[in-house]
Amino acid sequence: MSKKRVFISFDYDHDETLKTFLVGQSKHQDSPFELTDWSIKEPITGDWKAKARTRIKSVDIVAVICGEHTDTATGVSAELTIAQEENVSYFLLKGYSDKTCVKPKAAKSTDKLYNWTWENLKILIGGGR
Repeated sequence: MSKKRVFISFDYDHDETLKTFLVGQSKHQDSPFELTDWSIKEPITGDWKAKARTRIKSVDIVAVICGEHTDTATGVSAELTIAQEENVSYFLLKGYSDKTCVKPKAAKSTDKLYNWTWENLKILIGGGR
């Protein structure tokens, strides 16, 4: 079984540690996914969005890590909007079990915020939602 290619969208200013955790999980021997290029801290310009669009179009799924301030992270909303426009599958992952995590502004009202467990992650990567 080939591994799914995943793009990570996260709030660089507040949740970079969470991205590191997901990178670590991708290295597990039984991981069903591999990470491609993820978010880079750059000004949000047309050029930045074009780079993000190219990366997002090249993956199987986008994992949006949600933290306490994700609703104010314009880059996360831009990446999610691109995924929606390009019909790339995505899911929202609750970054903290002990904090109130919020969806990005571009999330649909029907988008569920999933608890971040290893089992859930494998199900979500596999398309279960």
